[in-house]
Amino acid sequence: MRVFFVGRGLVINSGVTLSKSREEKMPGERLSIRDNSSVGRFHGVAASNGEAAPERHTESKQKKESGCRRWFQRACPCCFRRQNSSYDVTNGTDGVVVGGGENEEPTPPLTATGDTELNELTLVVRSINLLSGKSDRNKKEHHTDEYHSDELIIRRGQTFQMELDFSRPFNLNTDKLHLELKTGPLPQVSKKTHIIIPLVDELQDDRWEAKIVEQNVKRVKLSVNSPVNAVIGKYKLTCTTQCEKTGETTTHDPNKDIYMLFNPWCEDDTVYMESEKELKEYVLNDTGRIYYGTEMQIGARTWNFGQFDEGILEACLFVLDNSEVPPSGRGDPVNVVRVISAMINSPDDRGVLEGNWSGSYVGGTSPTAWSGSVEILRQYHKEGGTPVKYGQCWVFSGVTTTVLRCLGIPTRSVTNFQSAHDTDVSLTTDVYFDENMEPIHHLNSDSVWNFHVWNDCWMARPDLPPGLGGWQAVDSTPQETSHGTFRCGPASLAAVRSGQVYLKFDTPFVFAEVNSDKIYWQRNLDGTFSQIHSEKKAVGHCISTKAVGSDERVDITNLYKYPEGSEEERIAVETACRYGSKPDVYSSPIAEDVRVEVRMEGEGPRMGGDAQLKIVVKNTSSQPRRTTLHSQVAVMYYTGVLRDTVKKDTLNVALNPQEEKIIEWVLPYTQYQNQLVDQAALMMTLSGRVNETQQVLANQTSFRLRTPDLNIEPVGEAYVGKEMSAKITFTNPLPCTLRNVVIRVEGLGLRDLHPIKVGDVGKHANVTVTEHFIPTIAGKRKLVASLDCRQLSQVHGVADIDVRESQ
Repeated sequence: MRVFFVGRGLVINSGVTLSKSREEKMPGERLSIRDNSSVGRFHGVAASNGEAAPERHTESKQKKESGCRRWFQRACPCCFRRQNSSYDVTNGTDGVVVGGGENEEPTPPLTATGDTELNELTLVVRSINLLSGKSDRNKKEHHTDEYHSDELIIRRGQTFQMELDFSRPFNLNTDKLHLELKTGPLPQVSKKTHIIIPLVDELQDDRWEAKIVEQNVKRVKLSVNSPVNAVIGKYKLTCTTQCEKTGETTTHDPNKDIYMLFNPWCEDDTVYMESEKELKEYVLNDTGRIYYGTEMQIGARTWNFGQFDEGILEACLFVLDNSEVPPSGRGDPVNVVRVISAMINSPDDRGVLEGNWSGSYVGGTSPTAWSGSVEILRQYHKEGGTPVKYGQCWVFSGVTTTVLRCLGIPTRSVTNFQSAHDTDVSLTTDVYFDENMEPIHHLNSDSVWNFHVWNDCWMARPDLPPGLGGWQAVDSTPQETSHGTFRCGPASLAAVRSGQVYLKFDTPFVFAEVNSDKIYWQRNLDGTFSQIHSEKKAVGHCISTKAVGSDERVDITNLYKYPEGSEEERIAVETACRYGSKPDVYSSPIAEDVRVEVRMEGEGPRMGGDAQLKIVVKNTSSQPRRTTLHSQVAVMYYTGVLRDTVKKDTLNVALNPQEEKIIEWVLPYTQYQNQLVDQAALMMTLSGRVNETQQVLANQTSFRLRTPDLNIEPVGEAYVGKEMSAKITFTNPLPCTLRNVVIRVEGLGLRDLHPIKVGDVGKHANVTVTEHFIPTIAGKRKLVASLDCRQLSQVHGVADIDVRESQ
């Protein structure tokens, strides 16, 4: 670095810009850079251009010189010192006078101290290494090494390290530095979105701090600590240094970002989960199982969550950004989950997925054709927030699992069979009949879905009374609004189980889904309604999720409610209903001595054949009973919305005391073949009245027609970087031709989503296609395929492939 006095200004010849003098250059002054012998501070001394410096008023001149002198003393205190009241400036090593009083002649040129001495004073960060490689300590310790990204991805409440290279050795006694992190469009310290990280001697928990843990010549390694409530998201990093001797600061922008996530491995984070096996399943597992069908015919499909795939973390943060919720609220997982619940659906905020239950999916992808979240999130991000077409509940749930796991919140997809949809906050599922026991359709707005898929996420709930943390239900499928937005949860499962529906968020709705009673009402002649029957076990069966560490299904119904019919369960139901819109439902119990139910053998009826069921009627009294049963079967969307009635029957049943009768019931294929919708689901409704006691009999049973699987058979051994193939076979179960069949194949670490156009498939025909792909990641991977065509849905398959490193 070279320093010159020219006229009344100070010129520094260096690549580093220091702070400007407090005194500005006067009008008419000219500055010129000459060699290191050029010195000219006083009037009458030739300037660099050979012209005499203009006269100044003495007071003004002294003021300007004093300001320049003060600046130069602050910049280079080791080179100059004050002598009495004169402006003597001497070299700090040999005492050579550089400048004197006002009336003195110019001194001989100063022998330059050179760049070295000033460079030793100025501290500049040359580079920052965030140690963000896949094998680096940061990603290993923070469990983020699976993310396909070269950026630094860390979890809050845990230290991470970085290396700084300086222009000279860092001196703890005379040098200062601090880091700054900024997130969001308007970072503010008060909002915890602008973080200033000081350098300290010892790190303390729960605060932003940095400590030098290693120093080698010009390189320093820092250990940086973050608090457990830090805002999650993408931070921009800068480093500011200051030399105490000069007071000058420099700021280095490495043009690198740091991604901060929730930390379920940290005991003080509210999303902390103790079990390593559960962490591996609910945070690190990028594939899973989603269940569908009916309680007696539970189907399962593999879903690629893909939370670590390239671009998915950026897409998940884009979803948060698109919500317009300020970044300052992203430190609380309750708030983040609630935002994601709203943003996965699109009706009111242009979220990720557009729901479609119409059966027509022109202009988009059929919900049954999706087998993973990756393409959905990538498309949403790439198109700048345009909702992806189309989704139904399992797709909403799969994407929610991906986003929350990606952000660090333990999450699972959960399926509830016979899932109620309470539309009037009565905490009951109400079915209305007219005077002739015919359904009053315009009043029957409540429905029971064959199945409904939502999510459980794990977190403490400091906003609720003690004991209500743990699993929380969150539902991204747009059904009812919550505080004006289509979202649901997080609702504490413990609160749902005990009927504490007065606790936030949306606990009444979740309670009704899993534990409401089905109440049957009949219209009286005066227009009022009387309660004629109640089913206490009609809702919330076989609540299912994937088991930890295996592909088996585990039943978690006990987490949502006490055993059906137990005293605890009845208390919970009656407690909840006191807060509903019909608090007097349980004031008059109804006697029952005749029972009716529907039974199914084996796995139930298959698509393409006649559906056979058994209607069982039993008299538990000591007296004979007679009744007339009305049966009606309708095609149903899996959401519980009925489409068309395909068969009606009337059955006269006479029962002796303690007698049970089994009635065979058949629905021929010809009566339903052209009527089915997406899930091939049907609902049988039975109703009747016992002649002797006027007891009302009522039962609704849903069932589906089972579809075949796609059989996937890997060919040969799998190695990273080596092409392999898999044979996919399928048999059309229908006695008609399938039109425009497409098989969609994908597998994390195996291949991106690839549609295979099969074309038409004749009745009962076999189809075999061969898919070629090149594995990119070693380990146990899953190849998933699904069939997409108008006449047949929910046809899919999966194959496990063990990929080895290349030899």
